[in-house]
Amino acid sequence: MRKWICPEFNDHARLDSKSFYKKLTSLALPIAIQSFISSSLNLVDNLMVGSLGETELAAVGIGLQPFFLFWMVMFGFNGGCSTFTAQFWGARNLENIRRVIGFAVTVCVAVGFLFFIFVWGFTGIFVGLFTSDLAATELAIAYIRIGSPAFLMMGISLPLQISLRATQQPRIPLAISMVAFSTNTFLNYVFIFGHFGAPAMGVQGAAMATVFSRALELILVLWMVFVRKNIIAGPLKQFFHWNKMLAVRLFRNSIPTTANEVAWGLGMTVCNMAYAQAGITAYAAVRASLTIFDLFILFAFSLGDAALIILGEHLGRRERDYAIDASKKLVKITLIIGVVSGGLLILAAKPLLGFYEFSEEGWIFAYRIILVFAFTMWVDLYSGIHIVGILRGGGDTRFAMFTEVGTIWLLAVPLAFFGTVVWDMPIYLVILLVRMENLVKALIVTKRWVSCKWANTVIRGM
Repeated sequence: MRKWICPEFNDHARLDSKSFYKKLTSLALPIAIQSFISSSLNLVDNLMVGSLGETELAAVGIGLQPFFLFWMVMFGFNGGCSTFTAQFWGARNLENIRRVIGFAVTVCVAVGFLFFIFVWGFTGIFVGLFTSDLAATELAIAYIRIGSPAFLMMGISLPLQISLRATQQPRIPLAISMVAFSTNTFLNYVFIFGHFGAPAMGVQGAAMATVFSRALELILVLWMVFVRKNIIAGPLKQFFHWNKMLAVRLFRNSIPTTANEVAWGLGMTVCNMAYAQAGITAYAAVRASLTIFDLFILFAFSLGDAALIILGEHLGRRERDYAIDASKKLVKITLIIGVVSGGLLILAAKPLLGFYEFSEEGWIFAYRIILVFAFTMWVDLYSGIHIVGILRGGGDTRFAMFTEVGTIWLLAVPLAFFGTVVWDMPIYLVILLVRMENLVKALIVTKRWVSCKWANTVIRGM
């Protein structure tokens, strides 16, 4: 029988399915639960703010944009570093794992400081790109500035948590997230509405709750790693004792992933600018729909993180054929989960939207947007498992970058503006138009996957 994937693939190099799915479950399930908790509590926070009105909900949606961009930078850079951490873990090279962590923390704190300075100097200009509504502008500016210390704290906590995942310890970040996100929700309740003697601060209270919860998150991760003497802990000098080869290779692998996520994040931000042109009601519907969508998509996207870890471990051990076989199993299960998740989203749409204080028009917009998300979710996951898991797991970050950046900026962004500004389409049809970008991306990454040019050992010679 002619091989449909990777002509040089050894058909006899097959993973034991039982042990593979056991490992996948042990990695993906805690990451999925963590994402679900995060998404669920974000939904609760969104509902709290949404109960204040459509203007407040839209303002927080705008205010979250610089934090979203920062998260994209962090996710991209640490995603590139995770390839090395996972492959070093496969080789059980703890000293180099610590060097990767120290390098990631240094870069992320520096980037966090730049974001901190930016939002204090240019927040008004940034918010003005989204809306001319004075009430929404004032609320968004206040939200961003109060929440700005989170940039610095996340620059330390995120690299450590992602490294714990890459060394196959996902339960620790899960436990930390459960405490931090639960605290954030409780403090939102206190500060937004003014309970337990606190003043009712509205949108500003939501930002303050975020800062306190991020501080708690940082304290917990430092305690779990260094006080509890986790396996990745070690002498401080090991974390900051990089050699030139390691630094160059980390940059070479991480710059494409960072550029990928930043360009994608900017693309999504620009798309949000286009959606905001449709009016406060339409944009509030988009924000609510995205929050509900994230509840399902982030849960399913845990497969991408688990894929990077599993494929990285095999490639770190020079087990290329086993990594290729694992990728085939991962793609199959991703398609199944994509279809199931889309169905669950349809069933949950009306009950979850019932919590929002929408006008009749806003409710209709939001429900139809969710239907668009649900029917196209499988394409999201299919593209995501390739970009985040398979290609990055094998260090094929440049191809992933060119694919994702190209489709978002050449397709999604122009279609968003044409749909809203030029063609004046209903917002749910604009969303459907924009999501055609994922279909094109899926076709491109499929061709790369079956060529097996992605399966590389990036730590070779180190």
